[in-house]
Formats: sequence, C-alpha cells, structure tokens
Amino acid sequence: MRQPGGPERVGAPGRSVDELHSRVLEWYAEHARDLPWRRADASPWGVLVSEIMLQQTPVVRVEPVWREWMARWPTPADLAGAAAGDAVRAWGRLGYPRRALRLHAAAGVIEAEHRGAVPADLAGLRSLPGVGAYTASAVAAFAHGQRCAVVDTNVRRVQARAVTGAALPAPALTAAETALAERLVPDDPAVAPAWAVAVMELGALVCTARAPRCGVCPIADLCAWQRAGAPAHDGPAPRGQAWHGTDRQVRGRLLALLRESDHPLDDAALSTAWPDDDVQRARCLTSLLADGLVARHGDSYQLPA
Repeated sequence: MRQPGGPERVGAPGRSVDELHSRVLEWYAEHARDLPWRRADASPWGVLVSEIMLQQTPVVRVEPVWREWMARWPTPADLAGAAAGDAVRAWGRLGYPRRALRLHAAAGVIEAEHRGAVPADLAGLRSLPGVGAYTASAVAAFAHGQRCAVVDTNVRRVQARAVTGAALPAPALTAAETALAERLVPDDPAVAPAWAVAVMELGALVCTARAPRCGVCPIADLCAWQRAGAPAHDGPAPRGQAWHGTDRQVRGRLLALLRESDHPLDDAALSTAWPDDDVQRARCLTSLLADGLVARHGDSYQLPA
C-alpha cells in the first residue's frame, strides 16, 4: 500500500512506484515466456504442480515433466488415486524427489479435505504438504488472482538492485525484504497478479545474478544500483551446491535404478549404482528408506506402493 503523503519513491529521485509498475508490466507484455502453467486455461492444480516442480529447478527441465504429469494426472484426484511410487518414478531426474511425495500427499489432502479443489486462501494452501509461504502466495496470485506479495530469488534480486541499491540480496529472506515486496504490490487487485509474475520474469531473464542485462532493462534509469555506479557485491559470495561425490548424487543413482526396474532390486543390484563406496551407498539407501522414497521387502527394495 502507498504511504500517507504521496506516492512511494523508488531508486531515481522523483520517480514513483507507479512508473516502476508500468515499465515492468509493459516489458512483460512483450517479452514474457509462453509457459503452459501461465496460460488462461491452466488449472489451479496445474499451477500448484508447476510451483512445486520449479523449486530449485530451471524452467527448461520442468516444462516437459510438467506436461507429462498433467497429461497423466490432470486433477488432484487422479494423482491421489495413484501409488506414491508412480509419482516418484514420473518425477524422473528433476532432483529433490521428496517433492514428488509431497505433491502426492497434497493431492490426497485436496481430495479428502477440499472436495478436490486447490484452496484459494493462504491458510488453506499452507496446510498442504510441501507448501510453504512462497508457494502459497504464488498459487494464490497466479491461480486465484489474489493480491499478495510473491517473493522468490528473482524478485529479491530486482528489489535489491532497483530499490535498495545492493548488487545482491541477503543470503536469506529478511523481514525488510518481505515488507518492501508488500509495499510494491499494486493496489489494484486486478493488476497485482500480473506484477507478481512480471517482476519475477524480469529477474529471471534480465536482472540475472551473474550477468545482468542492464542495457535492455526497462527500469535501468530508475535503478538505485545503476545510479550508484553498479557497485560490486560486498557480502558473502553466493555458494553453489556441490553435486559430484555427494550423497545427493548417490541417492539419485539409487533412485534411477529403482525407477528403471520393473521388479524389486537386492543389495547386489543396487551396488552397481555406486560401487566404490559401500558405506556411503548404505547410508544413502537408509536415508531414502527414512524419507519414504524407497520401500523394503525382505532383502529387496523398490519404490513405495
């Protein structure tokens, strides 16, 4: 909401948030990617599935899997009626496969407690397995057209540069960032959802972390970071996630074997997934069992029923 006493200002002196809105929305209308979960015929369920899949996973990897899921399970009831193992198998190589189990569990809750309809209110969305504050806000905005702040990494980066003048946001979301995002949401409830996706898209395509394309940015002259001379980031360097040799890689290889098999596999068969370290492989298999991603039957293992 606007502060009393006049329009809120952004990075450039005399420039209002309304101008920021109009610039970003005009840019989005011309440059937005045509993604299936953004189309007018996308269901709230399709939006929820996309948001869970997009957590820490690039769009290019998500889109084909999303299409397969929606063709196979177009409603929550369809997924709720399937085996949890089918969801894990269909998840493929998206990574973080516990998300598949959470989606399966969420489908069951939607069917049992919400008459098969994805909740529209934040409290109802937050009650679903695997749905946190960001996902609830995203689904409320993108699926139900609600006015709420949707704050992902891309949005945080645009805010940091355009409004506060920092090269990168803090390592973790702060209360100040959330408050700023809420102030920037347009007052018009019909415009707010478009703003939410537009500023996110600007961060994904233009205001990127490593090589921002400031020369084509629609708000470059409003940007506090640009006006300050684009100072270098003076905080801790962002850390990428290691992969090779980690337990995540081993877990992925074990799940890949089980996904590709039409029958349970014993320890000898699973050893081919990671033959050089029996201790690490055993530890990872134990963690998969604890997470419910693998089920044990006697001396063999398979995806959950």
